[in-house]
Amino acid sequence: MPVVIITGASSGIGRATAIRFGKDGWTVVLAARRAAELSETAALVEAAGGSAVIVPTDVRRPEALDALAEQAAAITGRIDAVVNNAGLGGGASILTDDPTVTAMVEVNLLGPLRLMRAVVPRMRAQGGGAIVNIGSVAGEIGLSGTYSATKFALRGLTDSVRRELAGTGIGVTLVEPGYIATPLTEGRTGLPGPEVVADAVARAVRRPRRRIVVPARYRAAILLANVLPMVADRALAGRAAPKDPTPADR
Repeated sequence: MPVVIITGASSGIGRATAIRFGKDGWTVVLAARRAAELSETAALVEAAGGSAVIVPTDVRRPEALDALAEQAAAITGRIDAVVNNAGLGGGASILTDDPTVTAMVEVNLLGPLRLMRAVVPRMRAQGGGAIVNIGSVAGEIGLSGTYSATKFALRGLTDSVRRELAGTGIGVTLVEPGYIATPLTEGRTGLPGPEVVADAVARAVRRPRRRIVVPARYRAAILLANVLPMVADRALAGRAAPKDPTPADR
C-alpha cells in the first residue's frame, strides 16, 4: 500500500481526504492534536478499505513533525504523498490579539514548511512523491486578516518549492478551497461538503498540477480580483473581516 501523511485529519477536509485515500487502498498516516477524533477517522478509513496509522501531532512543534515523518517512513520505507491540511482560523481584524495571530502563522504556514522540510529528502531519495498544500481562496483575495496573509504566504511557498523540485519526480500542488462546510465555517449554510476538496487532493496526487480551486466557481472571483482589484476593494469594503474572533480548527 502507498503511504500518505494527512495533517489536520481529525475532522473536516482532513477526515474526508483520509477516507478518500482509504477508498483507494492507501495506508493513511493520520496527524492532529485530538487523539480521540483521530481514532474515529481511523475507523472510517479502515471501513473504506484502507489502513490507518494514528500519530497525534501538534504541527506547531518542529520536533513533532520530524517524528511524524520518521514514523510514516518506517511503515514501508517510503512516503508517497503528504497533504498539509492542518489549518487554524481566528479573528480577522488587524486588531486581533497576538497569541491568535501567532498560532495562525505557526499552524497555517510554518507547519507545512517544516513538514515539507522533513519529507523532501526522503522523497528525493526514493525518486518521487506528491505534496499537496491546502490553501484557500482567501490566499488569492485579501480578506480575513492574518488567516488570509498565511494563505497568501503558503501560495508563494508552494510555488517556490514546486520550482525548486522541478525534475525530481516530486509533484507540488496547491488546492485552494472556497467556503466549504467544515468546523471553520460553522454557522454558514448551503456550502458544499469537504468531499469536493478530498477529490481534488486525490486528483492532485495522481497528476500533480500547479493549482486547483474548488469549487470551480471561485475562479471567476479570483480572476476579477487580480485584473480589476478596485472592484474587489469596493465589493469587500467593510466586509473583509468577519466578526468571528473565535479560533477554530479546519
